Amino acid sequence: MNNAIITVLIIIFFAFMVFIGVRCRRYSTDINGFVLGGRSAGPWLTAFAYGTSYFSAVIFVGYAGQFGWNFGIASTWIGLGNAFIGSLLAWSILGRRTRVMTQHLGSKTMPDFFGERFNSKKLKVFASVITFIFLIPYTASLYNGLSRLFSMAYPSVNYSVFVIIMAVLTGVYVIFGGYMATAVNDFVQGLIMLGGIIAVIAAVINTNGGYMTAMQTLATSETAGWEYVSFLGPNPVFLLFVVLLTSLGTWGLPQMVGKFYAIKNEDAIKKGTVISTFFAIIVAGGCYFLGGFGRLFNVDVANVGFDAVIPTMLSTLSPIIVGVVIVLVLSASMSTLSSLVLTSSSTITLDFIDPLKKNTMKEKQKMSVIKVFIVIFIAISAIIAIKQYSSKSILIAQMMGISWGALAGAFLAPFLFGLYWKKTTKAAVVVSFCFGVALEVIQLFISLGILSAPTNAFWKFVFTNSLYSGVFAMVGGIILVLIISPLTQKTKPEGIENMFSCYEEKTTSTVAESLGD
Repeated sequence: MNNAIITVLIIIFFAFMVFIGVRCRRYSTDINGFVLGGRSAGPWLTAFAYGTSYFSAVIFVGYAGQFGWNFGIASTWIGLGNAFIGSLLAWSILGRRTRVMTQHLGSKTMPDFFGERFNSKKLKVFASVITFIFLIPYTASLYNGLSRLFSMAYPSVNYSVFVIIMAVLTGVYVIFGGYMATAVNDFVQGLIMLGGIIAVIAAVINTNGGYMTAMQTLATSETAGWEYVSFLGPNPVFLLFVVLLTSLGTWGLPQMVGKFYAIKNEDAIKKGTVISTFFAIIVAGGCYFLGGFGRLFNVDVANVGFDAVIPTMLSTLSPIIVGVVIVLVLSASMSTLSSLVLTSSSTITLDFIDPLKKNTMKEKQKMSVIKVFIVIFIAISAIIAIKQYSSKSILIAQMMGISWGALAGAFLAPFLFGLYWKKTTKAAVVVSFCFGVALEVIQLFISLGILSAPTNAFWKFVFTNSLYSGVFAMVGGIILVLIISPLTQKTKPEGIENMFSCYEEKTTSTVAESLGD
């Protein structure tokens, strides 16, 4: 394969990314600017930041490969679920209320919200630790997905070199430009993703004789069959669980919800909802649709794993298309990486270190500590990615599933009810945190072979994989908060009426309906 075209495209991409990071330094002179961009991000920046943080190499390489292989064309439902549940509903239900309540409480991160909303510094610290720990495997899975594509294009280069390059460049532009640098880069990267996924789908289908021929070949293939081109695929129940985890799970992810903190005004929310949904339909729907044709290619998944499906599909394409794909996945993953490291480092600094120092840290100290933790977080994730590459015990999809399951299982219910239900109590929040984390820690140990799978039929089903346990963590958290809150009203925070008064402030109408300008 002629790597000259691929190399030129990658160099241009990296140079432009770093240039934006340097140019955005003026927006990152204080904590509010570095973490939230001064709460002034418009609809296009916010919508693309949300979408590009959502979809990464994990989706393109890990999930699209695994679920495209398992479900065939029906895996497209996962992308549509991401668009309408993970984007449209998330923006409609969480967007406005998150922006209003977090500004009213003065919170800059999700753990900070929990601390202010439930009058508990311990809850804030607990949430920050959960965030920091479980964002690490997510980030490691991103490195792995990217590096598999690089290894395909540059087979003679050691895998660890790609991971180190990605780690260094991510750190550079996040440390220089903070939130605004990630948002501007996300917009550019989002445009690349939109054009790239369309080009790749067209190229793959064309190499298989066109859409109708490819569908017919898939339906009659010895490794596939008619169910792989059917409406719901060969396993509709498993498909439903995947849709729920990857779509509803975003409602409880700090790096996703944090985008609503920074949005500018009411008009930006309305436009952002539409833009974000459209983006998800094209990118997520396209990725899973592409993965549905995986069985047309000769992939020995029993030996090389599902993570090799997409790289194998792409290896047959022309160098320029492969270059487009690599830049596409770079765009998706660099934006997600930047969002993850910024979320994690700001959370551990503002919600863990500063409270331990009794909130005595000055602005410059906080900025310095955040940047130090950006380096630490990236380094730990890169080391895990390099170590995991040689082990097939946890695939990319499994690593991401454990991370999503723990974070969404712990945070989704407390955050959602914290915005909408005055009777939500601190005790219920603590139980939700513990339940979500405990379930996924057990899942992690089972995946690593440290624990044996349960023999009980129900729990054996729950721990079949991280996707099932993740959905049970989310649903269980919602049920627990609804049950425990009415029984523990003594732990309801004081001043709740004042907290919710922000929704009744007047602009041209209540703030719950319009943020104004």
